[in-house]
Amino acid sequence: MGFSRRFDLRLALRLAVFAASILLFGWVLSLDSRPATTLVMGGVVIWSGAAVWSLARRTNLEVARFVAALGQRDLVQSFAQAGRGSGFDELGEAFDAAIRTLRTALAESAGQNRFASALVDGTPTALLAIDGDDRVEMVNKAARRLFAGVKGVRIADYAPLGAAFTEALQATSAGRQSTQLLVDGLPQRAMLAVTSVERGGAPWRIVSIQIIQHELDVAEVRLQSDLVRVLTHEIMNSMTPVTSLAASAATLMAGLDGCADTRIADARIAVETLAKRAAGIMHFVESYRAFAQAPAVTIAPFDGRAWTDQLARLFAATTLGPTVRFEVMPIVADPIVVGDIELLTQVVLNLLKNAAEAASDHGDTPRIALSLAALPDGRTKIAVSDNGPGIRAEYQQDVFLPFFTTKRAGTGVGLTFARQVVLLHGGAVGIVPTATGACVEIVF
Repeated sequence: MGFSRRFDLRLALRLAVFAASILLFGWVLSLDSRPATTLVMGGVVIWSGAAVWSLARRTNLEVARFVAALGQRDLVQSFAQAGRGSGFDELGEAFDAAIRTLRTALAESAGQNRFASALVDGTPTALLAIDGDDRVEMVNKAARRLFAGVKGVRIADYAPLGAAFTEALQATSAGRQSTQLLVDGLPQRAMLAVTSVERGGAPWRIVSIQIIQHELDVAEVRLQSDLVRVLTHEIMNSMTPVTSLAASAATLMAGLDGCADTRIADARIAVETLAKRAAGIMHFVESYRAFAQAPAVTIAPFDGRAWTDQLARLFAATTLGPTVRFEVMPIVADPIVVGDIELLTQVVLNLLKNAAEAASDHGDTPRIALSLAALPDGRTKIAVSDNGPGIRAEYQQDVFLPFFTTKRAGTGVGLTFARQVVLLHGGAVGIVPTATGACVEIVF
């Protein structure tokens, strides 16, 4: 207000002087005065007009400099200069105060933006931003880690992850849906959530991708374990008296060996067979009770190269070791594996045994291979492959179910146990496509 009053006063004064000089100059001209007087009065008119123009121009220049500083985000400009008068001291101070307020607001906004960026970048859920032309941006670390193998910035470039996933990315309506994508070659179930936003005046979609396969597998194994626990409990309760009575009857019938009646001999054989079968069923059920109890896991780092050498020696000592060609794929570096070495050894040996049996039954030159690789994100990939008949597509998920087997003498527990151990390591196991034979891959 002080600046406004002083500026108005100075402007009014200069306008009054300018008007008075014009009137005086006109009066001098009407008197037909001397040229010198006329020139002097003309100079006074010009001087007073220049004074008015200078005052208005200085104000315009200060305002223009202030607006230019805002337009260029140059918030280090200073406008306050003492001693200029005409209210320009107050004008400069007002501009400087506005600059300081704006600088503080921008600093707070930048801090909030950094906080939001760090929050988004650190969230464990992968985030993708997709514009109206199907251009894709990986928003955070989780997305860059999950889609590290994707080369390109279009939805079509995500085709190697599966047709179902790229189709889900093309959804334009907000909402959630379940889909499947390939992660390190393994099919993984994921939940997608789409949110519509506006960015730079154009519509964008924010897509969050959360891998839920591990949680689904854990829940499935837990349900299977509960089912096995109930079934084995009920079967053993029912079979225990049958086994005991069959054994007692067999003992009693054994005392009648001297009886001439052949029917007694036939009955003794039948009872002994029943006793043996009942004992076999009890042993069978008892062996599956272990499936319902998750093994204890001891996580520790160990040398991957030395471990594969140990696996090669252990497999060579099995019955199939001398007849099956076993190849350990070259390891580029010396990977450090973090896990339970005892449980992982048991799992991989079971996989090698299954692969060797499948290859031996299929051809004259059975061959199996083991590979171990350290992934860039700190995980480990183990693959066991063979040149056997392979696993039919409709069985590739069923083989991990308890008691499911495609082998004549199989128990259907080996791959189920492998799945349990891998899930306890926070990983995934699956059948990956190969040109010949089968390949079981573990990532944890």
